[in-house]
Amino acid sequence: MIATNFVVIGVGNEYRRDDGVGPAVARAVGRSRPGWRVLISDGEPTAMLDAWAGTRLAVVVDATVGTGPPGAIRRHEIGDASLACRPRHAGSHSLGPAEAWALSRTLGVDPGRVVVYTLEVAEVGYGVGLTPATAAALPAVVRAVIDECER
Repeated sequence: MIATNFVVIGVGNEYRRDDGVGPAVARAVGRSRPGWRVLISDGEPTAMLDAWAGTRLAVVVDATVGTGPPGAIRRHEIGDASLACRPRHAGSHSLGPAEAWALSRTLGVDPGRVVVYTLEVAEVGYGVGLTPATAAALPAVVRAVIDECER
């Protein structure tokens, strides 16, 4: 199956330990489903807008810190109160997926839906490689992303 109507975006920095979970999930999805549109992103919002323009679904995968035990997986659909746009620092680098989606709506390039999978991580300091708790949760996140896209 060649996916042209959705995109999987793995967000993160692979040189900040568990923050590399988004790219790791994206690569695993790409290996499992050749031909799918899978991208790695540092989270820059205009890159997300370009990536999901014209799709029916964008699935974003990112790390989160301090919201639960390491390895906890959460699914959010943009529009959920948990991902509501919040005032933050000025500038485009402080935008998250919800703010990027709101901007894409204004510009007329929004996907039909944006689903964000977050994985609670333990370590985001300098270094490469995922911690054991994050690595153990990786297959479940990959499966959730694949299931989301195949619905």
